[in-house]
Amino acid sequence: MKNKNDERESDRRQFLKCMAWVGTGAVWTMAGGILKGMPIEQTALAGTGAGGLRFVQISDSHIGFNKEANPDVTATLRAAIAKIQALPQAPSFVLHTGDLTHLSKPEEFDTLQQELTALGAPVFYVPGEHDVLNDNGKSYLERFGKNTQGAGWYSFDQAGVHFIGLVNVVDLKAGGMGALGAEQLDWLERDVKRLKNSTPIVVFAHIPLWSVYPEWGWGTDDSARALSYLKRFGSVSVLNGHIHQVMQKVEGNVTFHTAMSTAFVQPAPGAAPSPGPMKVEGGRLKQMLGLTSIAYHDVHHPIAITDLPLENAAASAATGGPQVVLDNFSFSPAAVNVPAGAAVTWTNRDDVPHTIVSTEKKFVSPVLDTDQQFSHRFDAPGTYPYFCSLHPKMTGQVVVA
Repeated sequence: MKNKNDERESDRRQFLKCMAWVGTGAVWTMAGGILKGMPIEQTALAGTGAGGLRFVQISDSHIGFNKEANPDVTATLRAAIAKIQALPQAPSFVLHTGDLTHLSKPEEFDTLQQELTALGAPVFYVPGEHDVLNDNGKSYLERFGKNTQGAGWYSFDQAGVHFIGLVNVVDLKAGGMGALGAEQLDWLERDVKRLKNSTPIVVFAHIPLWSVYPEWGWGTDDSARALSYLKRFGSVSVLNGHIHQVMQKVEGNVTFHTAMSTAFVQPAPGAAPSPGPMKVEGGRLKQMLGLTSIAYHDVHHPIAITDLPLENAAASAATGGPQVVLDNFSFSPAAVNVPAGAAVTWTNRDDVPHTIVSTEKKFVSPVLDTDQQFSHRFDAPGTYPYFCSLHPKMTGQVVVA
């Protein structure tokens, strides 16, 4: 007869067969056409037996940036590469969703290429607006645009998944958002017409294909037409960068996910006068930079997406800080009062996975299996209600004085 520990391990392995994703960029696991994610630290706990297609997303490396928000972006890119190299299962390839460089200089492109050779895996690119300065993207295309069309769009197939790289950073209009343009949209319509409805689709582009915050240009003007060609598919995952933070949205069968930058932090939508680089305390920078890991197993399992910070907040949280335990499908204590600047740590003691999700989308944990932790630092006073997205009747709140 199995004991409780054996049952926990069995449940953990079954769960991890369906999920795997990272931050510092992003590690994605794709299964059953659904893309999901989690930090690299948790992906490392999953072991090597999950199998399937795994790939990593990194974004906004901004090689050449050297201001106060991060005077050494090459070093933080290297930290992201180290995270990828430490994964228990090497990714099949890496997606870079734009702003490879800061000023499109030849030496910046050279540095990026040199650093990414350490990955030992193919890298697929789309440009960001910082990669098409001065020459309208000619230098980018010469280096990274071989076998692409137009301004650099293309598609490819891997393990039953159809990948589409789109370009929405060329010919930006005053006061507008990103744009795909008629030529690219016509190509997209032709590209997907031959595919079966059951084909999992992964779209990657720099600027988000949903209106995150139009006031800052965080969206794509003609994305509705692009998405109309994808509505018939049972699973569509859209991966973007540009806003330097993780945000998610689901519309029908389409899941949108933006990645952290490996370079510097940008403010939450509307939280500052502008979306420019944001300085954070030195000890917190690597907690707010990262990548994404994605894994795909087969059509019977969902795509798994995991955001992995360069540094785990739980590891750097002050000892003795407020602790919340998840057990018996409840948070204990359900309400926590903390001073501004304090970090709260949640530990899952249940036999099933849980999440910690702010009802106002202020913070989102990866999926926490038994004995795993998540920490979040609360800088601003206020009341922060949260719940478990897997078991919504589990609720709690943090009050920050």
